Amino acid sequence: MIWRLFITFFKIGGFTIGGGYVMIPLIEREVVRNHGWVDEEDFLDLIAVAQSAPGIIAVNSAMVVGYKVAGFGGAFMAALGAVLPSFLMMLLIANFYLVFRRLEPVAAFMAGAAPVVVALLFYAAGSMGKKTFKDRKGFVLGGIAFLLSLALGLNPIILIILGGLLGYLLYHREERKGESH
Repeated sequence: MIWRLFITFFKIGGFTIGGGYVMIPLIEREVVRNHGWVDEEDFLDLIAVAQSAPGIIAVNSAMVVGYKVAGFGGAFMAALGAVLPSFLMMLLIANFYLVFRRLEPVAAFMAGAAPVVVALLFYAAGSMGKKTFKDRKGFVLGGIAFLLSLALGLNPIILIILGGLLGYLLYHREERKGESH
């Protein structure tokens, strides 16, 4: 199982340009749909944990999914699979950086890849948003966080902590009301 995790995350890491958030829809497709290692609700919870931990979202996501599937060995192999392609590619590019940077085909490729990366980020946000905003409270919390990040430039960690605390207050009280009836 740990080798399947490694290979799965190696493929994801090898074909994802644009950073960790672009990987999320690919990770979801692989671990939820293709392999059935986790269900959609668990996947959202795992991504929330990965986002709230310090570090790179792609590595954190690989680690929490790997841990859920196969414990510590799974976490290690999934993280290794996620970072190894980028590490190897950066070693190669670092050797030829000045030459690659000035090549017209490379510049043209990057000019075409950049808008696609932005589109994938929007897709990830939309895909996660559809599953996350289950009620009006979640939609309002997300909207407030979005506006605060735009208007005040608040640190994402502060927003996540505030959102978690507000969510606890709003949803925990609701659950307690349901238990008392």
